[in-house]
Amino acid sequence: MYGTATREGARSRAGLIGLAAGLGAAAAAFAGWRFFRNGKTGHGAAAFAPGEADPQNLDKTRSAGQEAMRDKPKQEWDKVDQAVDESFPASDPPAY
Repeated sequence: MYGTATREGARSRAGLIGLAAGLGAAAAAFAGWRFFRNGKTGHGAAAFAPGEADPQNLDKTRSAGQEAMRDKPKQEWDKVDQAVDESFPASDPPAY
């Protein structure tokens, strides 16, 4: 009789742990879905300024220049930064 009560208590604890893990996984999945859903509709595509990510832009490249970027650079650009940005997605960057 003692062994039966111990097994039932262990099953009960395991069931609660499983339930808690399942609820945690469901909450994480819901939070991830909300994050990615909001990220795609609220801010537009990564690295694109508002209005820059046109649905017709099939190769997903943005126009060159700071004004086409979603997040502005932390430092002022020089001519090398501008030339590198203008060369993307070319295979060879400018030779400065």
